[in-house]
Amino acid sequence: MEKWSLMTITVLLGLIVRWMVSFGSYSGAGKPPMYGDYEAQRHWQEVTYNLPIKQWYFNTSDNNLQYWGLDYPPLTAYHSLLCAYVAKLINPDWIALHTSRGYESQPHKLFMRATVLIADLLVYIPAVILYCCYLKETSTKKKIASALCILLYPGLILIDYGHFQYNSVSLGFALWGVLSLSYDWDLLGSLAFCLAINYKQMELYHSLPFFCYLLGKCFQKGLTGKGLVLLIKIAFTVVASFAICWLPFCTEVEQILQVLRRLFPIDRGLFEDKVANIWCSLNVLIKIKNVMSPQTQLKLSFAFTFLTLLPACIKLTLQPSLRGFKFAMISCALSFFLFSFQVHEKSILLVSIPVCLMLNEIPLMSTWFLLVSTFSLLPLLLKDGLLLAYVVTTLAFLTVCETSFSIFEKTSEEDLQLKSFSLSIRGYIPSFKAFPKIIKSLFIVSVTLMGILTLMSATLTPPQKLPDLFPVSVSVVSCLHFLFFLMYFNAVVLWDSRNGRNQKKIH
Repeated sequence: MEKWSLMTITVLLGLIVRWMVSFGSYSGAGKPPMYGDYEAQRHWQEVTYNLPIKQWYFNTSDNNLQYWGLDYPPLTAYHSLLCAYVAKLINPDWIALHTSRGYESQPHKLFMRATVLIADLLVYIPAVILYCCYLKETSTKKKIASALCILLYPGLILIDYGHFQYNSVSLGFALWGVLSLSYDWDLLGSLAFCLAINYKQMELYHSLPFFCYLLGKCFQKGLTGKGLVLLIKIAFTVVASFAICWLPFCTEVEQILQVLRRLFPIDRGLFEDKVANIWCSLNVLIKIKNVMSPQTQLKLSFAFTFLTLLPACIKLTLQPSLRGFKFAMISCALSFFLFSFQVHEKSILLVSIPVCLMLNEIPLMSTWFLLVSTFSLLPLLLKDGLLLAYVVTTLAFLTVCETSFSIFEKTSEEDLQLKSFSLSIRGYIPSFKAFPKIIKSLFIVSVTLMGILTLMSATLTPPQKLPDLFPVSVSVVSCLHFLFFLMYFNAVVLWDSRNGRNQKKIH
């Protein structure tokens, strides 16, 4: 009873922080003609309510795709339609065709913020609470601490409640998938993950870990017996889930193709804006878009993404375990973020949420990564006027993590999950035994550097010849951190000999 009371307080704290952030600015406020993501979400409500389904993804006189055309899968469109019905009841002007473009008012802002909060309460927060409540071999105090830290992760809060999006829906569905697989509810887990992909296509970052884990389970059960039956059931669940979600668009082949073209806009190029991945960072030295054709860029990004995620996927398929599955989610999502085609800065959230699930096991490295992931969003947050919210939520998150997990004391090889790797590497590098001390020093240097760059970005005017000096610096520094974390998480995955036994995991 006491545990659930404390969990309720934890949820309330998370909701209070979310609501406080929502009182600030949002993407594109008062900035015509395109405004920002807030207007995009409102415009999708306008489009889905006033136009027939067959026009949602097509460019027409009533649906200018150059003005925030729908570019997410059907579940996002259905969600927009549901919100539009509620908006119509409150104030029809909010979704009036054409005339509502750029609509801004305090009641509408309150309504839009409320839709994010309700989605959080229905999908994301319950998944977090249940995940933390049923962590095995973990004290009640640690369960509460894990839930609080996850709910206070600033990256997701700032993007959904500040910038304005509904990332918690797709991420929440993915968490429900993880939770279901933890109980061996493989079909329910497959269904939950299909919902995640059909809400935001970026959930494909997690698709290979789900696929490899389930395939590995089928192999273990035997593909001539129970394993084959399980494989057929999973395949049927996936096909049925997609068929139901896409049914209104299956009337014509061109409808399906048009939706796919909107979801995967290859012609946009390798990257946009100042995203903290390898291609944007390399572009500082080599203008990749000028020396390579779009087709070559696509092939190169595919090759690097595939090669960097392959080891973790092979290990997970051959030795499926929940522990390996969660680490593979991190490793694969990070590979996609660093090397894949047309990455957005907000996609780092797809890496961050699986990392949140490991806060209880590797608190220092998880906290460090989550701080860097939020820092990588700084140029976007500054553009949206969210500096104060960024600083306050980040400091609060760091304080709660240190208070809950004593992260600066968890620097041994065992705490870093590097015991096996360390034993292997010492034969070649004897000085590697000092790695835990180096990690602690690197963490302090990293946090100091991020603080300095934040201060410079917020207070200094860049030279006229280098107008993007600070955003690019943030991207490059974040990218270097992410490359380090990619190596770290792969080392943990590949050298983990425990295969999920005796771990603090969900039973």
